[in-house]
Amino acid sequence: MRLIQVVGARPNFMKIAPLWRAIAKRGFATQKLVHTGQHYDAAMSDVFFADLAMPAPDVFLGVGSGSHGEQTAAVLVEMEKLLERERPDLLIVAGDVNSTLASALAAVKLGIPVAHVEAGLRSGDRTMPEEINRLLTDQVGDLLFTPSPDADAHLAREGIPPEKIHLVGNAMIDSLLEHLEAARRSDVLARLGLKPREYALLTLHRPSNVDDREHLEPLLRAVGELAALKPVLFPAHPRTRKRMAELGIDAPAGLRLMEPLGYLEFLALTDSAAAVLTDSGGLQEETTVLGVPCLTLRENTERPITIEQGTNLLVGLNPDRIVEEGRKALRGEGKRGRVPELWDGKAAARMAKVIEQAL
Repeated sequence: MRLIQVVGARPNFMKIAPLWRAIAKRGFATQKLVHTGQHYDAAMSDVFFADLAMPAPDVFLGVGSGSHGEQTAAVLVEMEKLLERERPDLLIVAGDVNSTLASALAAVKLGIPVAHVEAGLRSGDRTMPEEINRLLTDQVGDLLFTPSPDADAHLAREGIPPEKIHLVGNAMIDSLLEHLEAARRSDVLARLGLKPREYALLTLHRPSNVDDREHLEPLLRAVGELAALKPVLFPAHPRTRKRMAELGIDAPAGLRLMEPLGYLEFLALTDSAAAVLTDSGGLQEETTVLGVPCLTLRENTERPITIEQGTNLLVGLNPDRIVEEGRKALRGEGKRGRVPELWDGKAAARMAKVIEQAL
């Protein structure tokens, strides 16, 4: 059997890496890895391949940046050419980025089955491009691998046949648990002059937060108030840094603006943080497993299980609430939780078994 797995952006790498190894271990198929190049510089891509011990991509499409339409179209065109040549028995995509949907569309129109890792997540907010990508990828997928029971329920409500739905757990957590000890051996805290629980970590990248001065400026101002208590590290996405420059917004005092970090260094900083403030989906999951309080700077989330069971608190964009809850977390009074069922580091093994049986 011949499989193609697709990655395009950082969140994909942590989901595909453990599945790649699990399929290789079972030995039922040959695999090719395709990198669309949606995140294409070394800081956003190459270092993750190294940290996650992933093989070099067999194919690099190099689509680069652009509007949602341009990026989706570029991946669709290039993936169609590739799939017509290769004709794999299954295409595997992950997450909710433009590469995910475009690759799935290219495959299904050629009659090639599609597996979707992290299927069924829904925020209910169709103004988010990621929500559209999730919905449509699940509609055309054949094997839908879900991380939690709420995802199964969403798919059932959308009319997906139950035989397509497979509750397997969270592949991103497979990567976290596999690499956590290596991350804890990192010297990144020492190099930055930090002590565990004596700093907070911030990530911001969603267009709804960083493209609009009315959102970005108050967010950074609120984080600046927290930075007066403890340092706040901000490994800034290149797009976020560019928007700050274009809008003439400076980082407040105490906010340590940094270049993007590799997977192991970032995991080490997340693990030892007093709190994490983020608009990322994956970080809501990782902080839940690590037991680190997470303040999600959004009005909704496609990962409600991290609120119901984990350490995540949805604080929205209200600066006063961000400061109030951030101060609690920095004092050691942040939300506690537990690890959801099946987030045990074995999701990829479950997926590989389902794929082998299906093929």
